[in-house]
Amino acid sequence: MLTNDNIITISILTVVCIVLFWLLKHTLFRKGSVQLRKAFATIFTLLFFWIFCLILQIIGANLFGINPIYFEYCVYISSCFLPVVFFLMALIFSRTKIQFKKWYLLLFIIPITSLVVLWTNSLHHLFYKVYSTSFVDTVYGNYFYVHTYYTYLLYGISLFILIKYSVRNSGFFSKPAILIVIGALTPIVVNVLATFSIIPMSVYITPITFAITAICLSLAMFRFSILKAAPIALQRIVDRISDSYIILDENNIVTDFNATFLNTFNVKSSDIRNSSIFDLASSLESIIDLDVLKSTLNKVKSSSAPAYFDKYFPSFDKYFRIEINTITSNNAFLGTLILFKDTTQHEQDMLTIRNNQDTLMENERLASLGQLIGGIAHNLKTPIMSISGAAEGLNDLITEYDSSIDNPQVTAQDHHEIAHDMSIWIDKIRSYTEYMSDVITAVKGQAVTLATDEEIEFTIEELIKRVDILMKHELKNAIIYLNISMRTDEKLTIHGDANSLVQVINNMISNSIQAYNGKPEQKIDMVFSVEDNNLVITIQDYAGGLPEKVKEKLFKEMITTKGKNGTGLGLYMSYSNIRARFNGDITFSTNNEGTTFKIILPL
Repeated sequence: MLTNDNIITISILTVVCIVLFWLLKHTLFRKGSVQLRKAFATIFTLLFFWIFCLILQIIGANLFGINPIYFEYCVYISSCFLPVVFFLMALIFSRTKIQFKKWYLLLFIIPITSLVVLWTNSLHHLFYKVYSTSFVDTVYGNYFYVHTYYTYLLYGISLFILIKYSVRNSGFFSKPAILIVIGALTPIVVNVLATFSIIPMSVYITPITFAITAICLSLAMFRFSILKAAPIALQRIVDRISDSYIILDENNIVTDFNATFLNTFNVKSSDIRNSSIFDLASSLESIIDLDVLKSTLNKVKSSSAPAYFDKYFPSFDKYFRIEINTITSNNAFLGTLILFKDTTQHEQDMLTIRNNQDTLMENERLASLGQLIGGIAHNLKTPIMSISGAAEGLNDLITEYDSSIDNPQVTAQDHHEIAHDMSIWIDKIRSYTEYMSDVITAVKGQAVTLATDEEIEFTIEELIKRVDILMKHELKNAIIYLNISMRTDEKLTIHGDANSLVQVINNMISNSIQAYNGKPEQKIDMVFSVEDNNLVITIQDYAGGLPEKVKEKLFKEMITTKGKNGTGLGLYMSYSNIRARFNGDITFSTNNEGTTFKIILPL
């Protein structure tokens, strides 16, 4: 027969069951960490089963006279496994996500052993010597203390982890931390009072206290979003950074963001928190195509390499580089970080550079021509003086020949010798004029504008000839020796803009000369070879190499080591020319001995 106390106890336990069932349903269908939701769902299920069995125990023992220990066999299924699940939940709380480890199986040894000992208690009485639903009347066996110590050890460790990380995340006097402290102390205080008979209690109080703990934890974690809370100082820092960011969980739900994101995109936190990124992408002018976004998010989950997108937002006239990264811990995927880097100024700078690129390249070419003027004057002065000397020689021979016409002593052999000398002088004049023509052709080729660049076929021999003409004076003036090594046929044909290639080679030779800082009697090696159906032109100096800061930016932007005497356009434009006009490439290597540049041209 049920007493009033029994009815009150059943009523209380029923209410707790209803609350646990509601929490179970609410936990399963809310957004958030999947592992944490599963852990809480398991805890609520075990508690629900525990209290439900206790209700059956009261009814069965008082109405039908069934020995209450038989119901205890079912109750302890929850009682034994709940500490293990509670401990795993605490690990998930501290790490956001955990991966299965074999040692986790060791946690189940004592719970399984406890069930076996309890179910065979009538044979050895190691668990209960005398069982009663009252703490005072129960006499425990030796193994019961092993089970109890293990249970409270796991609970103690779990509660320590929960309190430690809740205080770290949200502060000691925050609502989430206070709830966790209350939930942690409730079963401990109540069980101490019951164990030492300070207050008479029955076994029915234990699951109720643990239910209170579970309710407090669920409120702290889900109602106050303790898992999403950042320390106040850290939150202030991330709110002040110029880049916007959002964080997604493993289901692509927005769990965190900074104030910069809200201000930049003019959205409210309540509109985006716990929303799908795909809904957010639609409202933000389709950050990227939704199909592309889905495939990218799936791709980065299985790769440590980030993905990048560039996006222009016309509503507020800004460009962004969107970077998508995975967030992992101990090789476990936790979520996704999406950064929005404002590249508006960079895009504007690049637009300015593109708009002025033709002018910059033309100015660089004219600047190069200015450096060549001295060499051209020298190259033309020598043949002009030689032609003048040849003319004087021819004039003397003409005078001699004219005076010998009526001289009977002049023989036919003398006339042949005079003609031979004239022929020698004429050959010299012809070679001098050909050289001058080559100089004029080379200079004219380097002086043409970008609009008149022509793509022709030319040989390596012709290329070397032009380089030699244009660089001879600068090399001679610096007392630097250019050693040309031919490891392929010098008649090999190259198709492209010869003038641009000559300018690139001359620029590199000039850089090598200047790298010696006026030190004479040095050398520069230039090697022509064929590798993998590519013509490779190697230009190597031995002037001590490039500084580290220059190496990183050499072909990426305009940079110079010559201070106010350099523009930084040379190698930057050289690289652009080779890529654009020959579909080739330029590489370099440098060390303490010197620098080697390789111009690679597909044949």
